Amino acid sequence: MSSLIKSVRGRRVWDSRGRPTVEAEITLADGRTARAIAPAGASTGSAEAIDRRDGGAAFGGLDVQGALQAVNGEIAALLAGRDVLRQDELDAALVALDGTPNKARLGGNALVATSLAIAHAAAVAQRLPLWRHLGAGRNDVFLPLPEVQIFGGGAHAGRRVDVQDFMIIAVGATDYAQALEWTAEVYRAAGRLMTEAGLLAGVADEGGWWPAFASNEAALDFLLRAIERAGYTPGQDVAISLDIAATDFGRGGRYRLARDAREIDSDGLAEMLLGWLARYPIVAIEDPLAEDDGEGLRKFTTAAGSRVEVVADDFICTSATRISAAAALGACNTALIKPNQAGTVSETLAALRAAQDAGWQSIVSARSGESEDVSVVHLAVGWGAKQLKVGSFARSERMAKWNEGLRIAEALGQGGGDLPPRESFPWGR
Repeated sequence: MSSLIKSVRGRRVWDSRGRPTVEAEITLADGRTARAIAPAGASTGSAEAIDRRDGGAAFGGLDVQGALQAVNGEIAALLAGRDVLRQDELDAALVALDGTPNKARLGGNALVATSLAIAHAAAVAQRLPLWRHLGAGRNDVFLPLPEVQIFGGGAHAGRRVDVQDFMIIAVGATDYAQALEWTAEVYRAAGRLMTEAGLLAGVADEGGWWPAFASNEAALDFLLRAIERAGYTPGQDVAISLDIAATDFGRGGRYRLARDAREIDSDGLAEMLLGWLARYPIVAIEDPLAEDDGEGLRKFTTAAGSRVEVVADDFICTSATRISAAAALGACNTALIKPNQAGTVSETLAALRAAQDAGWQSIVSARSGESEDVSVVHLAVGWGAKQLKVGSFARSERMAKWNEGLRIAEALGQGGGDLPPRESFPWGR
């Protein structure tokens, strides 16, 4: 059978931060190949699948020779002769082979690269694009609405501001291509504004502008000005989305805002963020409180969730169990879906389905340490996720993904690529 695995090979490649990572390549019985690359995050939740890194002196302890040995040894032996069309079965076998709750023995990087490569190989075996294979005959295919970083902060930009991502969503765009066009104009306008003000310090990890703002709120003011400078109406054409990444600066219900030189409690941070929601056209806010502050997330969701997406990332770590528990608690209403947090494609899909069952939105997301791999775009389209977050509108590892969406739209014959209806989002109802 052409869908049987002949061999599995792991190789060391490099991510967008110049760090080693794992690529898994599967060769099928008929000689055709498929491959995928594991991403890595700079800001990570404690419940994520753990990358296997070597320690020691090489590359700051971040080499992946152990993970590669796992792919080329135990994993290759496990998968030889197996059918790539049985994704669930093979992913379950990988999880059982690892035998730890967080993929620490073989490495989350080894497992996610292999699992994604299996999905690609299954598509190759059927002579289908990956998104079509994942969609399993779905006819209601649309492109996800892009969520794009304009200013990077937090762990992505030397903590020049505390908030990690200042993003935009082209909520008024009629199709995927137009959403990218509007994003390009806002990105350029933001760069010009920062240059004129002498506040441009460079480019952050994910391609957004690296700011030298005096406060966190100053970034919001500049983002609002950039939307207007580009010729769009804030809130109507282009809205703001934030990733607070509060776990990075909060613990035990206390939050240290270094840029604002103050420490506040959970209620104080929530009050500050609710004030921003009142003053700025913000439609989504990710990780507003830390992963250990479930009660704070519940209270914030009660206060804000009817009109904005309250996005869970560190709190759920792409876990179906955690999403169900968060929904039962009433904490958050949108799941950030990251394949490498879960460790396998099947577990990632289970998390997305748990979000759907809870009545949540889902955003498929890339990581800060990325590559030319475009798997997340295909996951988003094939699984019907309504939004996609892959970083900014610069750097080739980001643009490869946005551009892949344009190709998929063309393959669908949709012109610019149909987006989910506006009324399907909290801000459009």
